[in-house]
Amino acid sequence: MKILVVDDDRLTCRLLEHTLTRWGHPVVACASGEEAWARIRRGGISLVITDWLMPGIDGLELTRRIRSLGGRYLYVILLTGEEGKERFLTAMEAGVDDYLTKPVDLDALRARLAVGKRVLDLQEELRRALAAAERLATTDSLTGLLNRRTVLERGEEAYAQALRQGFPLSVVMADIDHFKRVNDRYGHPAGDRLLAAVAGALHSGLRRYDLLGRYGGEEFLAVLPGCAEAEVGGVGERMRKAVAGLELEVEDGPLRVTASFGTASTGEEGVPDLARLVQLADEALYRAKEQGRNRVVSHRELETA
Repeated sequence: MKILVVDDDRLTCRLLEHTLTRWGHPVVACASGEEAWARIRRGGISLVITDWLMPGIDGLELTRRIRSLGGRYLYVILLTGEEGKERFLTAMEAGVDDYLTKPVDLDALRARLAVGKRVLDLQEELRRALAAAERLATTDSLTGLLNRRTVLERGEEAYAQALRQGFPLSVVMADIDHFKRVNDRYGHPAGDRLLAAVAGALHSGLRRYDLLGRYGGEEFLAVLPGCAEAEVGGVGERMRKAVAGLELEVEDGPLRVTASFGTASTGEEGVPDLARLVQLADEALYRAKEQGRNRVVSHRELETA
């Protein structure tokens, strides 16, 4: 863990830096609270050892600023030349984790560092567990895409933002052509591999801030903020070509598949929310199936047909 040492006393600062380096810790040394605060905001620090009394930003103010940052937890050990219950309580209220008096007893410092490392390790385990739980709750396990609930929730947020800011938004519904035949002939494991491959192909044609989720079965939904009606057809065509270029190895050789696409955009009349926009794209997708599959149809085309 990288340790930041903050002390305006150069001798104390150098002694701590030398000791901690000898113990195998990467160390950054700062001579003021201002310098330390700038370094902390750049990230990469796990534990802070700071003097209490310093000109400008002192140890307590530095700790308060650290606690206001949010993000990953920084463990703070405060150094002071004075003892007493009141000072201890003041330090704890500011967000300090531990407390050492000067001159620093190195054995006590080593013990406090061990405690700090255990706390930080537990924090990291908790962070990873929460991230894993979030992935399970929001991700389709087979394809790695957003699940239906999440793509609709985030899509609604994107739709509301588009309305507030006055920019367009489009959706694309995609459905793998003749998917049931693949399952029936080659089995569900092959169907699962096909779903994952199509998900990757669809994702490759999108921008990093576009949303893509598995809508259900062999259907996929893409929500494209900032994409106007004049542009969404091109996006759908890129996605169509990406899927058509796939080859899935099965027992009797490479299998090629296609998908059909329906699009709809906020420029159309009678679109009060994302649900209605998805419904319009689904109607266009149905027409793409009727017209022979492996094509992109916009809902606007249905209105002018």
